Amino acid sequence: MANRVGWFEVVGQDGEKLRSFYGDVFGWKFNVPSPEMNYGMTEDAGIGGGIGQAQGGPGHATFYVGVPDPQAALDKIEGAGGKTVVPVTEMEMVTFAMFTDPEGHLVGLYKSDD
Repeated sequence: MANRVGWFEVVGQDGEKLRSFYGDVFGWKFNVPSPEMNYGMTEDAGIGGGIGQAQGGPGHATFYVGVPDPQAALDKIEGAGGKTVVPVTEMEMVTFAMFTDPEGHLVGLYKSDD
């Protein structure tokens, strides 16, 4: 089976304003488990997603592909002309990484159980 997109993310300068915008436009509701992180999660969009404050930088809008081994995927991506932007990072709720494709588009990976 092919790897599936399982998460999207929009982060920028004002996480609260972004959540308000997407909530108003699309009717999405957000759970903000940690006000300090200023990041809200939703399941209202068909796949899970998060909208919040960029952690140092201009922000981005991207999607995340589930893979069983993020480091192996990054190795394959780099061999095909992509570049690692965020190495494999383990957090309490998720293991993820980010890369750019050969044209510079930012895409994420997350460790899936598949």
